[in-house]
Amino acid sequence: MTLLHLVKASIANALLHRSAEESHIMGMPAPEEITTIEELLALPEDHMRHELLDGEHVVTPAPAFRHQEILGKLYDVLRPSVGDRNDLRLLWSPADIYLGPRTLVQPDLFIARVPDAEVSPTWRDVPAPLLVVEVISPSTASRDRGKKRRLYLAAGVEEYWIVDVDARLIERWRQGNDRPEIVDGTLEWSLSTGVSGRIELPSLFDRIQGKP
Repeated sequence: MTLLHLVKASIANALLHRSAEESHIMGMPAPEEITTIEELLALPEDHMRHELLDGEHVVTPAPAFRHQEILGKLYDVLRPSVGDRNDLRLLWSPADIYLGPRTLVQPDLFIARVPDAEVSPTWRDVPAPLLVVEVISPSTASRDRGKKRRLYLAAGVEEYWIVDVDARLIERWRQGNDRPEIVDGTLEWSLSTGVSGRIELPSLFDRIQGKP
């Protein structure tokens, strides 16, 4: 069985066990009971990533070198697609993205609309992103593929990419699909705003130096 088939089987198995997945969200244990966005934002800075997933407080440690390296390279290939458009931004976390009254997320990399305002917008002014990119690790894979993915798509995110550096592929989720597109070659994408692009994944992953 090839690596691609193994990844597809892993995804299928995760989707068949959603209830179990919901009951045990991967990530570091929350240090205290946090159930609202206000409580989350009141936490002191500790250099960790704090998110609230439909009222579930999740804490993630600082990312590994390889995680940041792939995000930097993805930023480089996505940036020309956004260009100098005033209505869109390509951004990265830390970022407080509000998906609902009980959900605040910190996507690794994302494209979002920005309001037409004379003053600089706050994070509350930024709507749900159009594109979200998350790089998985052993501690976040279940959450990224499960609850977080469902929250993003329910909020209107058009494209949600899960980057698996070990398998050298991207799981591409789109609105209306109950299974991802598994891409390990050329990824061609487009958004409703007219931005689009093409990524050659083999050459992208070839440039990653960090080891698992």
